[in-house]
Amino acid sequence: MQTETAILAPAAVLAGWSMIVFLWLLARRLPAFKAAGIALGDMPPGARGGDGEAQMPAKANWISHNYTHLMEQPTVFYPVVIMLALMGDNSALSVNLAWGYTGLRILHSFWQANVNTIPIRFALFGLASVCLIALAVRAVMLAL
Repeated sequence: MQTETAILAPAAVLAGWSMIVFLWLLARRLPAFKAAGIALGDMPPGARGGDGEAQMPAKANWISHNYTHLMEQPTVFYPVVIMLALMGDNSALSVNLAWGYTGLRILHSFWQANVNTIPIRFALFGLASVCLIALAVRAVMLAL
């Protein structure tokens, strides 16, 4: 990998991971809908998958919740990493922070989808957030 684009690799991996979680969501939730007797084609107009959550096992919902989380805070991560790349910051610190964020978010996904105890999940989220805050501060400092 070229050093000019090294900071983009963690963002690419997290985007790829998000698509893996999407497929995991389908693999876990579609059978759960069927087992709960929920026919997606029979749901009323405007209904969402979450409308059937109460009828499904919690574990079938956890992966959906995680996918939603991957569509939330990482929407800040992606532009921050792109800004840093555009400003030429491929420093070891920034690249390591970006990999830290990505790795912690992947661990968070595994934990939330399979065990989902709050103290560990919160710790993983908190540590990832610290990485993102540091990246955002670096982007602001470079931009100004």
